[in-house]
Amino acid sequence: MTRAANLILFQSDNHNGQITGCYGHPYVKTPVMDRIAAAGVRFANAYCTSPLCCPSRSSLATGRYPHQTGYWDNALTYDGRLPTWHHRLREQGHNITAVGKLHYRSSEDDNGFTEEIVPMHLHEGKGAIKNLLRGYDNEPPKGDASFWKLYIERSGVGATHYQDYDRNITAKAVAWLKQHAHAGGKPWVLYVSYISAHPPFTVPQRFWDLYAERDMPLPPAFRPGERPEHPAMEFLRRMDGMRMMTDEAALRRIAAGYFGLITHLDEQIGEVMKCAEELGLLANTRIAYTSDHGELFGAQGLFGKKNLYEGAIKVPLLIAGPGVPQGRVVQQFASHIDLFPTLLAGAGAKPGAADADLPGVDLWPAIGGHETKRIAFAEYHAQASKAGAFVLRDGAMKLIYHVGMPAQLFDLAKDPDETRDLAAGSPEIVQALEKKLRVICDPEAVDARAKADQRKAADAWGGAAKLLEETQILFTPPPGVSKEDAWKIPSGSVT
Repeated sequence: MTRAANLILFQSDNHNGQITGCYGHPYVKTPVMDRIAAAGVRFANAYCTSPLCCPSRSSLATGRYPHQTGYWDNALTYDGRLPTWHHRLREQGHNITAVGKLHYRSSEDDNGFTEEIVPMHLHEGKGAIKNLLRGYDNEPPKGDASFWKLYIERSGVGATHYQDYDRNITAKAVAWLKQHAHAGGKPWVLYVSYISAHPPFTVPQRFWDLYAERDMPLPPAFRPGERPEHPAMEFLRRMDGMRMMTDEAALRRIAAGYFGLITHLDEQIGEVMKCAEELGLLANTRIAYTSDHGELFGAQGLFGKKNLYEGAIKVPLLIAGPGVPQGRVVQQFASHIDLFPTLLAGAGAKPGAADADLPGVDLWPAIGGHETKRIAFAEYHAQASKAGAFVLRDGAMKLIYHVGMPAQLFDLAKDPDETRDLAAGSPEIVQALEKKLRVICDPEAVDARAKADQRKAADAWGGAAKLLEETQILFTPPPGVSKEDAWKIPSGSVT
């Protein structure tokens, strides 16, 4: 039986699962994350359920996939309608406090926490409602407000409101530990959720100096001809304003900014860890770390996420502390949906009757060395996608199923960068994997339901014509910052 203990759960945003020292990356500096991995367990194959902030975070909270909840995108997100692991812990007398970015609908909903400190939710309670036009197959391209500009123009030395917010999250988490960590009663959970390493990749000089641009690696398959072209990816590039990637210096600069931002994130986690250690908490407190999704930063000719390549859906997952073996690497596939039963068990709590059909599994047996063979699954139904996309990984073979478009097939053992699409030459493997996918859901029916929900929500916000007039949001402003000021460099920030 798992020993009940406190937990500090760190979550980041946009952290590619392989861009961490403990995952073998040769350049990025993450000493704190590496220390957590060395002291505990590292999951080598952990996945989000959907490569976008809100649907991913909704799944982590509810333990269910987007096709089960209807939390499809950055406008239709968690709204208190379904129980979460936070609710279950609070119901059973545990303090469950969240600090930082949640990206649910609103703090006015009952999100299941004892307290939300400096929370970040949908901007103005609406979020990216313009992208609901996807439901009408009428989502407009980003145009001048493109992700291309966000990466090309803002990767470099400087300051952002996001890093100010990160530092505030750290300060609030430290203050909470000092005030509450030694309170009696049942084990508590402190959920510390940062906004980094979300773009813009603008970092203070001291982080930039860690990564010489000339030494930065180029992303795989960024050039046309080096990758399998697919109509879904062509559509994504057009919608997000992607251009031909020919400037290697720019790509190296983007990598330097991204790596520097990850090191900034690592430092923030370290500050909270230092406080926990000084307070003598680590003997009875576990530490866990994950991210909501990944980031391609140029791979496949794409910036960001919003696709089902490994760099977008694979996430770090680290757990250390009481009852966790040191230095173990778990190969068993894991998903954010598994955290619901795992975190309950770790706190000594029990699931409710309504949780009997949760698709995730308790990861404690795998942590202890009893691994089982599983499939990995994720889906995408949001910004810049023409139709629903689904991924099923079985062993090394990975199927990406696109509704109304050709499937993609990759052998990750031989081709980890997904540069060779094997679908046309291996129809029997595609068919076998698709059969397993259809046990989980009917892709065509799910795609139709997602678009119907998006049309319904668009109509509730005034209809398609009104939504076309909405301002495009490239990234959500942190609390206290307007969307007009979010793009600006903040005054008085640490540089």
